[in-house]
This record gives sequence, C-alpha cells and structure tokens, in this order.
Amino acid sequence: MQKRLIVNHQLLEIMVMRLCHQLIENHGDFSDSVIIGLQPRGRQVAQRIQSTLATILGTTVPTGYLDTTFHRDDFRRRETPLAANATKIDFLIEGKKVILVDDVLYTGRSVRAAMDAMIAFGRPANVELLVLIDRLYSRHLPIEPTYVGRRVNSLQSQRVLVEWEGPETQEDNIWLVTKNEE
Repeated sequence: MQKRLIVNHQLLEIMVMRLCHQLIENHGDFSDSVIIGLQPRGRQVAQRIQSTLATILGTTVPTGYLDTTFHRDDFRRRETPLAANATKIDFLIEGKKVILVDDVLYTGRSVRAAMDAMIAFGRPANVELLVLIDRLYSRHLPIEPTYVGRRVNSLQSQRVLVEWEGPETQEDNIWLVTKNEE
C-alpha cells in the first residue's frame, strides 16, 4: 500500500478556515442555518467546522450528525449487513438552510441517501454540500458540492484517507492511498 500526502496539517487548517469564511459569506450569523455531518466521517469535519465558526463568530451554530445506512441504495446488496451509526439532530430543519458536511465526495450515493434521511427532520429551505475532498470524474449521480476544500484527480482503485489528530494519529492529514497490485 502506498500513501501519498495530498494535504498536510497546516494546509488542512487553512482549508477549514477558508471554508468557514465562505460559509459566513453566504450564511451571515447562521440564524437560519444548521450543519449536519454525514456519519461516520463527516461528523468529524462538521465538528471542526462548528468549532472554527464558534471561534470566528463567538456563537455556536446548531450542528448534528446523520446516519444514512438504511437509506443507501446498496443496503441490501451487501453480503454482510452494514452497521448503523448514531443520528443526533436535536433541532428541526423545517425552513432552515442545511449544510451537509462530509470528508470526501466520491460517487454521490452517500449524499443522495443523506437527503432522503434528513427529510424525517423537516423540509429544509435549501441544502448545500461541503466536502474537504472532491474526487473528480467519479460521480454516479449528478451531485456537486457547494463548498470544496480541494479537488483531487484519482483512480477508481485509489481511496482518500482523512486522518484526524488523536490517539492513533499525531496530526491531521489527508492521504491518497493506492493498493499495491500483487
């Protein structure tokens, strides 16, 4: 397996700050806006966005996370069942501007499932998509992000790995991972 660093921790911090400023440009004080992270990996991005916005604005933007497991179109096609993640949205999205957040946009199927799943919490006025990485030329559905950290050309055999600082990782980084052919 080969790992190539495509975004180091310093650049990732700058990307998050830029994305937050773009959100502020379009959402002002966020009085009619909410953030929803797609489980599992979009949750961490949403928390980082919320934290950075709180630092800049001095207020907390309502943020939740959404499990899309049972709304996926491949749910019944797998040999082993998918394990569901938690959903935590303790606010209504009726009439709100919703910012869906994920780490990587690949085929668009997770975003489609998220749009189906979030309807249970109300009908939003508007839905936007924020992703750290947009994998180009890989979409199965006509879904495009509103806010993008970086666009990346990648092969179908590759994957993008977003690592957050924690017990197993010393710093935030984004890698392009290629499996070695045997």
